[in-house]
Amino acid sequence: MKAAIAPSPPQNTHNAPANLLRAFAEDIRGKSLCKAGAWHGVGMGMRRRLFAMIPVLLLTAIPAIANEPTVPRVFEGDPYANETKEQRDERMAWWREAKFGMFIHWGVYAVLAGEYKDTRDAEWIMRGGKIPADRYREYAKGFTAENYDPAAWADLAKKAGMRYVVITSKHHDGFALYPSEVTDWDAADAAGAKRDLLAPLAKAVRDQGMKFGLYYSHAQDWMHPGGAKWRYEEGSGWDEAHKGSFDKYLETIAVPQVREILTRYQPDVLWWDTPVDMTAERAKPLIELLKLRPGIIHNDRLGGGYHGDTKTPENYIPPAGYPGRDWETCMTMNDNWGFVRDDHDWKSFEEIIGQLVNIVSKGGNYLLNVGPDATGRIPQPSIDLLTRVGKWMEENGEAIYGAQASPFSCRVPWGRVTTKPDGSDTVLYLHVLDVPQDRKLLLPGLKNEVLSAGFLADGTNIELNTSRYGPYIQLPADNAGKGNVSTTLKLRIKGRPDVGTIPILPDADGIYRLTPVDARLNGSLELGQVFGLDRIGGWGDPAAEVSWDVKTIQSGTYRLIVYSVTPDEAGPMLGVHGIGDFEFQVPASKQWRRDYQPRELGTVTLRQDERIEVKLKPVAEGWKPVYVHQVELVPVRD
Repeated sequence: MKAAIAPSPPQNTHNAPANLLRAFAEDIRGKSLCKAGAWHGVGMGMRRRLFAMIPVLLLTAIPAIANEPTVPRVFEGDPYANETKEQRDERMAWWREAKFGMFIHWGVYAVLAGEYKDTRDAEWIMRGGKIPADRYREYAKGFTAENYDPAAWADLAKKAGMRYVVITSKHHDGFALYPSEVTDWDAADAAGAKRDLLAPLAKAVRDQGMKFGLYYSHAQDWMHPGGAKWRYEEGSGWDEAHKGSFDKYLETIAVPQVREILTRYQPDVLWWDTPVDMTAERAKPLIELLKLRPGIIHNDRLGGGYHGDTKTPENYIPPAGYPGRDWETCMTMNDNWGFVRDDHDWKSFEEIIGQLVNIVSKGGNYLLNVGPDATGRIPQPSIDLLTRVGKWMEENGEAIYGAQASPFSCRVPWGRVTTKPDGSDTVLYLHVLDVPQDRKLLLPGLKNEVLSAGFLADGTNIELNTSRYGPYIQLPADNAGKGNVSTTLKLRIKGRPDVGTIPILPDADGIYRLTPVDARLNGSLELGQVFGLDRIGGWGDPAAEVSWDVKTIQSGTYRLIVYSVTPDEAGPMLGVHGIGDFEFQVPASKQWRRDYQPRELGTVTLRQDERIEVKLKPVAEGWKPVYVHQVELVPVRD
């Protein structure tokens, strides 16, 4: 964790979507235990500035919640307002096939490398340090791009297995990476680079057969008068030079610059960001410009109620994805989007692979960021990690590209599942991230006939077994050479997946783990995640309940443990029912967003072959909001 002097939005903030606020800032980072499975070894970074995130969520998500209908509204000017499903499927086909892309944050902020006086920040450093506009302009001279090699950047993305690249054409500091005709605050006129930095990258990316996209900060602009600034009144800022009309800024800077990048570079993706002060009326001239690039894909961060093509959770993997919507999680490789010299909190290779298969198993895309320095060098740890990812993709890419979400509605504790239709049959790819102690991979509730099963890496067949809860694979004692990090198996089943609901069974170690993703949420409750940990939140209503269906396999005595927390010092009482009746005071913690404290309530005796409903129910008197991470039934060993 790194210190921040002044409250500032978390790196980039990228307009956290409405679901973030609904989960009360639970969508900050990393892995989650989705309905397709659980991998407990990911999610150890991005612990910065949670409290500072909350105002951003309020700023950007409240309007989204208020205006986000179940069925997207049709807005005047939207070029895709009357698009048929067939037309949309055709337009989105390459993006859905790609699954994996590179995000690039590069700008003048890289000159500061994360430090200005007492402020520690990356691409938000101008805002965080309240750097005057004239002073910030001076730093542009150090933005030389002298080591910039667009062909090498594109080659790195290609070898990593990425299929598209999105770069910041202009971030919130208003600096453009191309020669703009509407301002001199750009790489050609104000910076040491003295040239167009986008055109050679666009060519290099397309020469590699990848798609090219541009990020553009349309509302926030901390350099040009009138540009929006987070937590400042419209038309103001921390510098006299900021004063001006937001509407005039949109008319004279944002709209003509979007026209420039669409016509000059013909991007395949336009990545809007942070719709501060945006309304439908203000967004309309921008959305209409998309007609200049037929077929372009754009995201949900324009503002003004425009739906966009893709939802964009940031440093967060939604527990159940977004069924029925295209979505893309953008992730940092360390704790920052832009270059920070002292940020060495790099994700592990295993974590990146885990996030990739996690996202794809829920139907999403993975946009992984690099932050080059002011000379154009991509940090060596990023290069090393992406090189390793590329080698993994060479072996396992079949299970990623064009893959669809898992068909399983319950937790698969050994990993993730992705799918592909193949004629009248379906291929299931089993990504084994945590090998169970008994080496059994249960496919819970799968009813289809399994036509073949084997290792993806070398095609070796593997025996399939049956059980009352679905087929299972018994992994051999030594499966060396069958894959690295994530062992991937390939199963072909007859027809489309037909998966029934089964109760919760013990994991291979005999523990019954009752997780948020397997729970029935009865009432105003929400499934969320923070700091890589799933939790049941939004529990302010004492009438709301949580329950799980459990199937006992053998008789025995079990320790009942509940992992929960409350921010309230006078913790409320929570009851556990169905396996006896227990009540306990939920433990309080100042670190309540991640400090789920185990409370052992006693022992229970289970009989073999029982079906049990385990229920959490508030004790209504004095009820306060609580968060529950997990309930465990741990066998008592002799």
